[in-house]
Amino acid sequence: MAITAAHVARAPRIRLGMVGGGRGAFIGAVHRIAARLDDQYELVAGAFSADPEKSAASAADLGVARSYGSFAEMAKQESRRKDGIEAVAIVTPNHMHAPAALEFLKRGIHVICDKPLTATLPEAKKLAKTAQASGVVFALTHNYTGYPMVRQAREMIAAGDLGDIRLVNVQYIQDWLSEPLENTGQKQADWRTDPARSGAGGATGDIGTHAFNLANYMTGLTLDSLAADLQSFVPGRRVDDNGHVLMRYTSGARGMLWCSQVAAGEENGLKIKIYGTRAGLEWHQENPNYLWVSPLGKPSYRLTRGGPGAGAAAARMTRIPSGHPEGYLEGFGNIYAEAARAIIARREGTPLDEAVHFPGLKEGLEGVAFVDACVRSSKKNAAWTALAL
Repeated sequence: MAITAAHVARAPRIRLGMVGGGRGAFIGAVHRIAARLDDQYELVAGAFSADPEKSAASAADLGVARSYGSFAEMAKQESRRKDGIEAVAIVTPNHMHAPAALEFLKRGIHVICDKPLTATLPEAKKLAKTAQASGVVFALTHNYTGYPMVRQAREMIAAGDLGDIRLVNVQYIQDWLSEPLENTGQKQADWRTDPARSGAGGATGDIGTHAFNLANYMTGLTLDSLAADLQSFVPGRRVDDNGHVLMRYTSGARGMLWCSQVAAGEENGLKIKIYGTRAGLEWHQENPNYLWVSPLGKPSYRLTRGGPGAGAAAARMTRIPSGHPEGYLEGFGNIYAEAARAIIARREGTPLDEAVHFPGLKEGLEGVAFVDACVRSSKKNAAWTALAL
């Protein structure tokens, strides 16, 4: 029996744990909202901080009964309970993704991990190998792949509506690190600019991986090599805050990626343009319900989420009628919903609907390899560099 949305809604909630995401954490709250958006998960346990008292305080804030002072203790204790967690959300800084995930994977607990997969490529390869051997569901929250019009673009490209893809232009630009915010003690800036916690990539690892993943997801292309020019414009900053990347795909297509966190006036400028032999298309995250399509030699037209011309792939991700804004939280929710379908299929031993898909180990490994190649290329004066997969 295939898993449908209605079936997921009727199934008992997935018992969820969380590592990280306590008081003062931004992304933990986003994950909790996403997990409850379709009422498919119930948060029952957490190691919200490495400090047991802080973890307990966050658990009390959230009404979570079981609090732990470490993810290792949580994995051990929860795996022994009949009502223990079935899945865990890992929402820590990057350097803790691998050690936390490994503790739960070896106990057969499903993992939903914030991106990037890990802080370093060797960690990513080890984690991917362990996860594949464990046989559990592993989801990576590249949330932009959950947007309806991103699914629409992917469906159109796969159907050949654009013809053979020639060019990809993607950018993700912000301004929030234009000044040395990390020196003020601001929590998000502090760890994201610390290579010991973020990994070697700054903007490339934080938002460049999103842009790279979006381009791969929409087009289905595979990157062969890249040439990256990375900068740290803010004096004293130890990781890049801006990067320009040329990309060569195995198909012969060419691409450009720009990521920046020092682009004054930009809030969250994730944009992508894709050009084929028959047509081009364009999507902006800040106006996510619109997809512009430009057939060669014909007038451009706009597709809207839930509107005429939108296909089945977009419809699966659409929650509310057309004309109502839908975006960031719903995109996260869609990734959690897709993961829930996979987890429930494993729980019940039933086939998974072929339409269900979400970012996982493959995408995670590619993302970390992208950052690694960018850093290596930039150190060699933007030399062409292959991904070390």
